[in-house]
Formats: sequence, structure tokens, C-alpha cells
Amino acid sequence: MPQRPRSPRPPLVLALAALVGGGALVGLGAAAPAAAAPGSPVFTRTATYPVFQNSGLAVDDEAVAEISTVSPDGRTVVYTDAPNGQVGFLDITDPGAPVGLGTLQVGGEPTSVAVRGTELLICVDDTDGDFPNATGRLVVADLASRTVLGTIDLGGQPDSIALTKDGSLAAIAMENQRDEDVADGELPQAPAGTLALLDLAGPVSGWAPATVDLVPALTAIGAYGASDPEPEYVSFNADDELALTLQENNAVAVITPDRADLTASAVDAFDAGSVDVTGVDVVEDDTIDPTGSTGALPREPDAIAWVGDGLVATANEGDLFGGTRGWSVFSTATGTFGDVVFDSGNSLEHLAIAQGLYPESRSENKGVEPEGIAFAEYGGVPYAFVGSERGNFVAVYDMTDPTEPAYTQTLPTTNGPEGLLPVPARGLFVVSSETDVPEDDVRASVGLYSFGPGAAQFPTITSDPAAPVAWGALSGLTADPADPDRLYAVSDSYYAPAAIQTIDTSSEPAQVTAALEVTDTAAHSLDLEGIAARPAGGWWVVSEGDADEARPNELLQVSPAGAVVQRVALPAEVAGALGSNGLEGVAVQPGSGPEVVWVALQVPATGDAADVSRLGRYDVAAGTWSWLGYHLEPTPAGAREFVSELVAVDADTLAVIERDNRPGVFAQVKRVYAVSIAGVAPVATGAPLPIAPKTLAVDLLPALQATNGWVPEKVEGLTVGGDGQVYAVTDNDGVEDATGETVFLRLGAASTVFAGAAGDGPVVVPPTTPAPTPTPTPTPIKPTPTPSPTPGPTYGAGVLPVADDDDWDADGDASWLDGDERSGSLAYTGAEVAGLLSLGGVLLVAGAGALLLGRRRRS
Repeated sequence: MPQRPRSPRPPLVLALAALVGGGALVGLGAAAPAAAAPGSPVFTRTATYPVFQNSGLAVDDEAVAEISTVSPDGRTVVYTDAPNGQVGFLDITDPGAPVGLGTLQVGGEPTSVAVRGTELLICVDDTDGDFPNATGRLVVADLASRTVLGTIDLGGQPDSIALTKDGSLAAIAMENQRDEDVADGELPQAPAGTLALLDLAGPVSGWAPATVDLVPALTAIGAYGASDPEPEYVSFNADDELALTLQENNAVAVITPDRADLTASAVDAFDAGSVDVTGVDVVEDDTIDPTGSTGALPREPDAIAWVGDGLVATANEGDLFGGTRGWSVFSTATGTFGDVVFDSGNSLEHLAIAQGLYPESRSENKGVEPEGIAFAEYGGVPYAFVGSERGNFVAVYDMTDPTEPAYTQTLPTTNGPEGLLPVPARGLFVVSSETDVPEDDVRASVGLYSFGPGAAQFPTITSDPAAPVAWGALSGLTADPADPDRLYAVSDSYYAPAAIQTIDTSSEPAQVTAALEVTDTAAHSLDLEGIAARPAGGWWVVSEGDADEARPNELLQVSPAGAVVQRVALPAEVAGALGSNGLEGVAVQPGSGPEVVWVALQVPATGDAADVSRLGRYDVAAGTWSWLGYHLEPTPAGAREFVSELVAVDADTLAVIERDNRPGVFAQVKRVYAVSIAGVAPVATGAPLPIAPKTLAVDLLPALQATNGWVPEKVEGLTVGGDGQVYAVTDNDGVEDATGETVFLRLGAASTVFAGAAGDGPVVVPPTTPAPTPTPTPTPIKPTPTPSPTPGPTYGAGVLPVADDDDWDADGDASWLDGDERSGSLAYTGAEVAGLLSLGGVLLVAGAGALLLGRRRRS
């Protein structure tokens, strides 16, 4: 499927790890710690709650969840929703079924929130863009009744808040944020930031902020912009020591509150230092190439957490000059104050690359952009949680030895995870994600994860963390004719040049082991949307066209070395009736006769009925095309319906993936249909289309919902492996305008999945004629569930009637295909549909565990 418009990019380049057997193989990534040992307790996602459902606003209005806190009993989450001037309440008594409890309007922009017994403390920024006159307040409300108990003027713009363990003292980072449009955002810019300490004894009316001056401590260490502190995040330890990040100043302060005179509290600071991070991607060129260097950049830490006695950890997001794409642990002990005892280097970036979560579109900025960090003990084990704002994940580390954190697992999230909230008393971990773009179906959420025995849900597909191969946007699958445990996949036009990935299914999760560049002499780019292995070696692939980019729809034969050796154009009448949605799947029909290749068009062509797409039959020897019609399901309200994959089940049966274009709680149609081509003769281009009967084989929606994440929009890969198993995979859109989470599904034996739907012949298992396969030489570098739809009928063979005038807009396009640029028209005549066959049977795959790859998982 075509990608959403993106910013202009430099010329496309692919980083090559090696040249083997005439093919360019990509081995990319970085050394990463091994995951937790099997059998160890893990965090399992129990729910993803989109907060627009709790905002009190229309579904298309923006609503976010930025920073969160929890009630003392661990059953009510409170989160900030700054764009709407409110905080939201969520009942998590049942972590698998959170319930929205509404909101409290406080005005301004709530920035942070904390709970103290029965009281809710809300920091509110009232600056409204008037940076020189920063203002803000602390709103105190009763947690149960949500009655406002009082408001305290803070004398500036607040950011984060933290409370001592006994709740007697509050610390607020008074950022007094700089104006990024003034002097390129550089410091100093008045007013200077400060630290506010509030003694919370007595009634709210008696609370008052005490200002702690941070300038002397920054001046003493020669910090950048010392006269203009930019405090960001605060964290108390059990001894009431306060750690504070000053992001743009690239410093960390440790404050010992003086209870007798809070303004006289002792402040010590250290420089957070700079790092030259090597082995990372620093060019946005549609290629993940982690061979670059950031140069020496300041860490500029954002969030901070105490991770042991005399130790703090920071998420080094960067904001003004820096950001080092990782996290660090510093000593605060006397004698080693400010010493770095651990730095993650490039390992967080390489973890994202290995798991398909690397945001290539952010390579020239701050990569995965770690922003949040939290620390808590679960089951007697100390854990650190590091949130990637751009990669949409939280990496979890065992901190038993804080100088050598051990990676245990990755928690996939929705877009922009900002608030990381451990709730160890209930064995829960809460993530609040702030990115909300309603028009793209990217929705902010609160994600819940439960700690306990089991296998990690994520990833279901990965490359080796020790030497990862870059991958993503998987848009087609096929089996290796020679190896029952090997599949091949293609990535679409999000990445370039085009490549074919090798996947080993013998392990769980499945392993991406190599990437073979598809070499082509044509001037236009390729958008590979389907792949089918040839018994004689190599592959057939389809490249989806786009008239705006002068890229034609083409069927391509690719050699085992990756070279395009044959180009097959669609008939002019068909090619001219397509817009940006064209070829989407390809299959080789099994049998001993002449080679026959089938292709699928994603949507109806102009001139065809609005609910009929085309399946094309290409006779390789004769060089001729003929066609069948495929009847699409009724389009769900507010959605569009697509064919997104084509597979040969046996000589008489094809299988397609049919899906809508909605993710998350909006998803309704994600299905596999078996299509009978026996007894239905394809017709020449321009003739009335006979409709091939179809039968529902499996509804994929329950499998996609099973791990309680944001259901992916694009299920784009399907194949029958050499082991006789059926596999499916989602397209993660390159972690742009999507969560980035890839779901790799094992659907069970083809003989079961397609039972009653396949033809008389056996389900095809790829033949044993070896297809040359290059050996990779990687370069080592250190929701609320939606009910499943009622299965539709089996459509009988016949000819679809002429479309009514009401089915087309003024330009002659199918009325529901808004925005597609189309030209030409296909002649279409015929009689009414001959009839409907009864449904052969809807097959359920036994257990969600059998549906999911290794139960090791969810964007």
C-alpha cells in the first residue's frame, strides 16, 4: 500500500554489509544484551486504553496522556491532558479492562501530577507562549470527589513534580522554558529556572513555595547557560535527597532539603558530560545504516531516577545541542560524585533496529530519543525502565548490578511514550503515551502491563541483537522451496533500495537473518508489495505503481542474486485505470505445466464495480494476461477495503488477505479468504469479469487483539511454509504514523486453516528444487477488544453487474476511493451475480497461543 506523504529526502542509498554470490547483503545493528532467561517473570501487556474515549470530546478531537500517577491503592490512574486543560481518571481495578472515569478541568496546560493520600497535586502552566512572563500554579484537589481544595501561585512555569516518601515535601522543577524561536533557542533567556520546595504540613491554604536558587551550583561547575537554569525532572530517594536534571544546561543537581529553611537547601551539581556515539544512523535517506557517528554531543538528560544507594540514572534525550540516544548511570557518592558508572552507548539504537522499531526518519535528529526513565523493584529484582519517545517502546533492565544493567525485554507501546509509572504493589507497570493524531488514527493511550510468570509477548520477529539485520515495513511473504524453516519477505517503498529479507522460522521469535538488495537498471524506484518463490530459483515480485512518482505497476522476475531479469507490464487498459493503489500480491500457481503467475490488485480499477478487485493470471511462456474478479466485503463505515496479499494454496485455490484501513479499536476487517479458481475461466482484458467464489478461512482480528495492543492496520504478508504451516505478518509503516510494532503470526497447519476451502489437490508445500540462497555475512557492531465480525457468505461464480451511476463520482472514480488520481476506464458489462454459495465453514485456530509466534509478544 502506498505510504503517507513524507518530507523530501536525500537520494536513496543502502548500506551493504557484504557482497555474496552476486547479491548485496545487509547486516546492520549493534551488540545488545541477551533477553531474560526463559521461565523468568516478565511484563505482559494487559490493556491499551485510548484516552480519547475518556476525554469527553468528539472522537476526532485530540486528547493525550502525558504524565501519570496512581492512587495509594493502585487502582486509579490519573494522567495529564495538556491540550485540553484537564487531567483524566482511569479505573484499573481490572488491569485487563480499564474503565474511564472522566476528567477534571483545571485550565492552562497541566504538566505533571502526583497523589498524596487523598489529595491530588496538579502542576499547571499558564504561560501560554509568553515566555518572558512565565506563570503557573499548583492545583490541589480531593482525589475522590475531585473538588478543588486550593490553588498555589508558583511564580513561574512548572514542569515535573515529586513527593518525598512520606508525602511531607513536594519538589517542583520550575523550568521557565526558553523560547526556541529566540536566538536559535540558546541560553540565557530570562527568567531563570528555579526549584520550588513546598512544605505540605497543615491545610492547603498554608502551603507556599520556597525558591531554591540553582545558579551558584551551575556556575561552580562552569555549566552552559549557568545564569539560566533549565530544570526538567525531579526525583526523591528514600532519604529525601532530591535529584534534578537541568537539560539544556547538561547538568544534574543533587539537593539536600533544609527543613528549617528550604531556601537554604544545599545544592551540588555535576556536568552530565558528552559522548561521541558511533555505530548509529545519522542520515535520513530511507536506509537504516548504523555506521555513522554523532560526534561529541552533550547528554542533555531529561528524566532521572534513583537506581540504588548513591546512584541516579538519566534518559539522555537531548533538546538544544545534544542527546546521545541512550541512558546513563551516575554516582552521587562523595568522592565519585558525577562519575559515569554505566552508559548504554549505541545499544538502545541497535535494540530498536533488531526489533524493527528504529525510526529512520529521525536519524538526523536524535534517533530513538530516550525521554523517560523509571525504577522499581518487582519480585525482589530491581528494574530500570527506559522509554523511547520515537521508537515507541520501553526497554526493561535488571539492575541487580547497576554498573552492568542486564536487558530483559522490550515493552511495545503506542506513539510517544512519555510517562513511565511503576506500580509494584499491584505488580503493574503503566505507560502514558502523548502522541495523538486523529486524522492518522495515531491515538494517545494508557498502556497497562502485568508482572508475572510467562513468556514475553514481544518481539514475535527480530534479528540477532548481537549483529542485527535492519528490517521493517514487511509487505509480502513467501516460502523457500528448499528449506522448510525459511521464508522470504519484501519491504515496501518506505525503505530503499528494495530488498528481500530472509526469515528463519525454526526459532521463536522468528529471526531475520539477511537482506538481499534487489538491483535494477530502471530509473524509477520500486515499491515491493508481494513476493513468490520460483521452483527453478529466484522470485517473482510485484512493484506497486504510483502515477505521481512515475512508477509503473510491474511484475518482476528476480534472480537468486537479486537482479531484476524480466519486467512484465500490466495491459495498458488496466494500468491506466489504476492510481496509487495497484499491484499488491503475487503467487506462482503450482503444477507441472507451463509457469503461471497470479497477481492481485489492491482496490477496484476505474471502470470496474466499486466492490470488485482483480486477480490477474499471467502465462509466462505465452506472455498473456487474463482476469478474474474478487468480490470485496462491504466497506466498514469510515474505512476502505483492500486486498493486501495473494498466495497459492493448491492448484485450484488462492488465498488473499482482505483488510480495512483502520488500526486499533477502529479495526474491523482483517481476514484470510480462500478463493477457488477451479471451473472459473479467466477472461481477456476488457471482457466482463467472472467472480471467483471465496470462503472465509480465518479471521485474523482475534489474533491481532490477543496481546492487547493497538491493532496494526496493515496485515500484508501471508504464506504457506515448507513445513506446511501458515504464516502472516504486519507492515509497521517504518515506525512513522504507526506504532511500529510488527506482529508475526503462526496460524497453524495449512491443511487445517484451509480445510473445506481448498480444491481437490493437496495443499501446496513448496517443491524441493533448491533455490540458491545467499549466506548473510552481517557486520557485527558492538485496547478495548473489537467484536469479531460475523463471517460473510461464500460468493458464487458469476459475472458482476454493471456499476450504477451512483457508484461513481464526477471524475468517473469509484466514489469511496477519495484522493486517488485515476485515468482511463475499463469496459464493464455483465449480468447479475449468478448466486451465492453457502459458507463452507469458519475455522478457528486453537488458542491464541497457537496464533501468535512463540507467545513472545504486539506497533
